[in-house]
Amino acid sequence: MPSIVTYKYIKQNPDIMEYIRRADKALEAQGYTEHSFAHVERVAATSSMILTALGYDERTVELARIASIMHDIGNVINRIDHAQSGAVMAFRLLDNLSMPAAEICSVISAIGNHDESTGLPLDPISAALIIGDKTDVRRSRVRNTDFLTFDIHDRVNYAVEHSEVSFSDDKKSIILELKIDTEISSVMEYFEIFMERMLLCRRASAFLGVQFEMIVNGSKIL
Repeated sequence: MPSIVTYKYIKQNPDIMEYIRRADKALEAQGYTEHSFAHVERVAATSSMILTALGYDERTVELARIASIMHDIGNVINRIDHAQSGAVMAFRLLDNLSMPAAEICSVISAIGNHDESTGLPLDPISAALIIGDKTDVRRSRVRNTDFLTFDIHDRVNYAVEHSEVSFSDDKKSIILELKIDTEISSVMEYFEIFMERMLLCRRASAFLGVQFEMIVNGSKIL
């Protein structure tokens, strides 16, 4: 029997929505960039685009969407080890919704492996989630309204005027294309913050059988 747990079902679940909301509030109190619905929905869109383009079946794509929208709920406990605590939380929530064990395994392993300090691409769902999460850099994620007090994370995100993830025409490369205002943040400063994340994107892309490329202001960087 097909699982009733779908991306739409998850988005209509008030408990899961509350965890997402409260996790973002916790990060806001600590000065982090936006990790709320705009972020998780963008991650879901990117991960599903990647797997759809590569020909994965609809349920695999759906599980990637579910993992994506739930991937940051562990921040409600603590930023440290939030991937692992979020995976445990997701297990309980999805088990209570009677999702099949095999599907729960796919979702929680993706959530538990999305952080660059401990994560690895273990399957297509986790690989797509990693890429979707790590490529979400944009001006609208910055909460700080005082430019004079921006830290490096604020500057780097605020400097990004345009961000897009797409495939090359031959489907052999996933491309992150950025337009950065270098008067706000240099390309080198971007890499100071995001190098580890971009290397994980490269590893996740390789798992999916494609390359990861990065274009900044029209020049290929990776």
